[in-house]
Amino acid sequence: SGAEGTGLPPHPIGEFLHQRCGGVARATAFVVAFGAPPDTPASLVQELADGMWREAGSFGAGIVGGDLVSSPQWVVSVTAIGDLAGRAPVLRSGARAGSVVAVAGELGRSAAGYALLIAGLDGSAELRRRHLVPEPPYGQGARAAFAGAQAMTDVSDGLLADLGHIATASAVTIDLATAALHPDVAAIAPAAAATGLDPLALVLAGGEDHALVGCFPGDVPDGWRIIGAARTGAAGVLVDGREWSGPTGWQSFG
Repeated sequence: SGAEGTGLPPHPIGEFLHQRCGGVARATAFVVAFGAPPDTPASLVQELADGMWREAGSFGAGIVGGDLVSSPQWVVSVTAIGDLAGRAPVLRSGARAGSVVAVAGELGRSAAGYALLIAGLDGSAELRRRHLVPEPPYGQGARAAFAGAQAMTDVSDGLLADLGHIATASAVTIDLATAALHPDVAAIAPAAAATGLDPLALVLAGGEDHALVGCFPGDVPDGWRIIGAARTGAAGVLVDGREWSGPTGWQSFG
């Protein structure tokens, strides 16, 4: 995974770990390549490095190598090495008709925080922080795998977009219940009102919360909450039984 620019979060390893290890593998090591202009203050580089080591250390993993180069702008590229401990990976293709759909983590916070930052509003410091420093539900991926998760992915592009990948790979229709998403909608409603946005749209399509979403044959483990179900039908995601007319999330290729 990589990032470039001048507004990098202080913990890019934390974001990367959840996005690429899917929360199922145990991270054992990281390799980081870093580029920056020659006049970059050493204190900024040290702050970034400190944040990386703290986040990696929370898993008992270390940064074991990488590269350092001069670049016109900041560039951080991270490779994670993980261990499945003999377990098979949980893919996107295992959902079945009758599976329940559940999420671990919170939705819409990052998008709401980003909206506040772009609008230049003070708003909720917590939401702004959640955009800058994501809080993935570490450990829940492995817990889900042990509980028999059939399919799983992280919510980085948006709940609808990422569930769409599961629906396509599994050839099922996934139907979300907005009533189950009410806690997320309520939590960001003031920020959405201040920025003129629809809080439900932020929850469904905002992304970058790095929650986990998965499909299970029945009961879900602690830390997960059911938000919908899969059934037979055309591959895709519905909201309360209907097609969603708003944004669905980030699309890497248009």
